[in-house]
Amino acid sequence: MELKNKRLTEEEFFKIREEVLGQWPTGKEVDLQDGIDYNKKIPDHKNFAKKLVKAKESGITLAQPRAGVALIDKHIELLQFLQDVGGADLLPSTIDSYTRQNRYDECEVGIKESIKAGRSLLNGFPGVNHGIKGCREVFESVNLPIESRHGTPDGRLLAEITHASGWTSNEGGGISYNIPYAKSVTLEKTITDWQYCDRLVGFYEENGVSINREPYGPLTGTLVPPSMSNVVAIIEALLAAEQGVKNITVGYGQCGNMVQDVAAIRSLEEQCNEYLRANGYNDVYVTTVFHQWMGGFPADEAKAYGVISTGSAAAALAGATKVIVKTTHEAIGIPTKEANAQGIKTTKMTLNLLEGQRMPMSKELAEEIQIIKAETKCMLEKVYEVGNGDLAVGTVKAFEMGILDIPFAPSKYNAGKMMPARDNNGAVRYLKLGNIPFTNDLVEYNYKKLQERAKFEGREIGFQMTVDDIFAVGKGKLVGRPE
Repeated sequence: MELKNKRLTEEEFFKIREEVLGQWPTGKEVDLQDGIDYNKKIPDHKNFAKKLVKAKESGITLAQPRAGVALIDKHIELLQFLQDVGGADLLPSTIDSYTRQNRYDECEVGIKESIKAGRSLLNGFPGVNHGIKGCREVFESVNLPIESRHGTPDGRLLAEITHASGWTSNEGGGISYNIPYAKSVTLEKTITDWQYCDRLVGFYEENGVSINREPYGPLTGTLVPPSMSNVVAIIEALLAAEQGVKNITVGYGQCGNMVQDVAAIRSLEEQCNEYLRANGYNDVYVTTVFHQWMGGFPADEAKAYGVISTGSAAAALAGATKVIVKTTHEAIGIPTKEANAQGIKTTKMTLNLLEGQRMPMSKELAEEIQIIKAETKCMLEKVYEVGNGDLAVGTVKAFEMGILDIPFAPSKYNAGKMMPARDNNGAVRYLKLGNIPFTNDLVEYNYKKLQERAKFEGREIGFQMTVDDIFAVGKGKLVGRPE
């Protein structure tokens, strides 16, 4: 099927669906009407989309952890702990790496070995292998909405199973779950596969079931300039809306400069709404998610709590609808359920103290919002231009041409010519633009900001700044100063 940003017809959708459900035996158990009927019985407080709407309208920020283990009983125990002890507002099911690569045979081995070992030997919950029965058992054991969080280039079967099981949110997209996660998967394939995931959500919406979709904001999580992650989020939101998605959460990963972080979330929400309306998607409800620091963490727990609290404060002051919580074990590996609960409690305390407070508009905040919006607009307009008005086609061409370029991404379809670095106040700027189509004013602005840092540090603008910045937070600072 030729790639284009056009809603799948029912005939196209159901034809693809036969192939999708045939990928693994649990797919045969999915009955769409049964899934719709099951979801209609879910109370509002367990529906992800509805809970986000309520939070946004109440002006509060919800806290959501990451979590997932191999076995159903242990996964239930983990989620109940995060709900009851941690006080999470929303629950995840982080999916394991084999499922992300559609390697369900190896998941099966991992499940059996985990049973033998008495602990999880997979780094997440294998939702496809557990099927509707297992996923519904998880959902029915908790009193909060559940979202599937994964990193899967082809998450179609996973989406079918989890949505039919009452999990009313699915994270990801054709760009954000490809370029940062995969090496050799084409964008044509992932955009097409995610059009299917979005059409599935659209189908549920048409049948009276509200389901949330969340493009993955942080991308590689390492010094991604706000305009680069914002443009990807807006593109994925527009592609989703075309397929009938009505409830979208656009996200951003903390960079560390408080003014820039607040500006990033505010400009993202405003611009996303503007582009949705400009393209005729007038009935899409947009919320925002702020991801706490995704880079290297300090190994010292007390210092790690400082990083978590700063991220929580930025989310609250920006007015984000939810915040994705980190733990003090980030530098060590997969956290214990206790460490995960502590991260939620730390986050919730900060959110509670800042409830109702917003960063007031200042000259600095207004300037940052203006810059982010201008940079985002330059890229997005160019994507439309090279795609002759088609966003899906334009996205593929934009990555080929380096118009969109995500730093430190493993994908061979990413140019890798853009290089970021922090300015003297820790805001992330463009050090090398590659082929990103900024106006001269924006090029000069980024250069000027980096020049201020170079002068302060008594060194040349260069790649060493980037290297120093990557390791800085782990060493207890935001800006990587020369030692």
